[in-house]
Amino acid sequence: MTGIFSLSVLYGLLAGAAVGGGIALFIVAMRGWAPKPGAKAPGESTGDKASELVRFLSQRGSLAIVAGLAVLGLTRWAVLGVSTAVLVFTWDKLFGGASEERAAMKRVEALAAWTESLRDTIAGAVGLEQAIPASARAAAPALRAHLSSLVDRLRSRTPLPEALQHLADEINDASADIIIAALILNARLRGPGLREVLGALAKSAREEVDMRQRVMAQRASTRRSVQIVVVVSVVFVLGLAIFNRSFVEPYGTAIGQAVLTLVCGLFAAGFWWLRKLSNIETPERFLVHEPERAPGAERIGVPPGHGVPGGPGHGVQATPGQPMPGQVFPGQGAAR
Repeated sequence: MTGIFSLSVLYGLLAGAAVGGGIALFIVAMRGWAPKPGAKAPGESTGDKASELVRFLSQRGSLAIVAGLAVLGLTRWAVLGVSTAVLVFTWDKLFGGASEERAAMKRVEALAAWTESLRDTIAGAVGLEQAIPASARAAAPALRAHLSSLVDRLRSRTPLPEALQHLADEINDASADIIIAALILNARLRGPGLREVLGALAKSAREEVDMRQRVMAQRASTRRSVQIVVVVSVVFVLGLAIFNRSFVEPYGTAIGQAVLTLVCGLFAAGFWWLRKLSNIETPERFLVHEPERAPGAERIGVPPGHGVPGGPGHGVQATPGQPMPGQVFPGQGAAR
């Protein structure tokens, strides 16, 4: 075929259409569509999380499609184009995580500051029910919304232990469970010693923040090194495919594409392994709300199965106001 019906012209038209469509999808993903008339306001629908996930997939997917098409057009290797698209789509999962670590560290730091504020408020001979709304006003932004919800529940006559349990479920952090468990125990048992317990818990939270800062500083250089290795490898392969085509010409065959698939799979396995090594194992939450509980079994301080007929520790039950045998509760009593 010659003229406008040649194969090269067809490739050019397809490449232009793909690039133009990718750019259009990228702009739409970044700016979004105008809301339709009569659409529900955010927060009114139960599918907010699903819509947020779809929005994330559309943005990240647009970047991945554009990058994959660009590599496919430069190298004419389908395997490398698909691998590039997958790499771009999963970049945050493989080489990210710093933002999540910073958010978790800010949450623990906010917990420490709120615990200190609560301790100082209680020191003025104020009850726990009055100290919580007073300390919530000066809370850090990471906790302000959760504490505002807690104050609203207290104003609607929700029992303090139940409101604190909802607070623990909303924060969803093991460090918060320790502090909130002490508050729930104090709300149930009453008595002196809460101020000293809160001081010790705030100090422990501060030490955890210092530890996380040191770990993040050490992991930042490692994460940056891995990202540099990935970028250099991809740029090197693209450079060979573009400027020294004859050197990598065997990869254009079917067998070459199969070998390239194996190489990309080895790189993917290595990236996944590095990601697993960089994960920090955090303790699981113990202050988990369960609607259906055995009568007379208190969730606070009772391991799973204790006090439940047929479970481990059957016959040893925790009753309201009575700790488990051999167990010492921190902060037994009301605030001083």
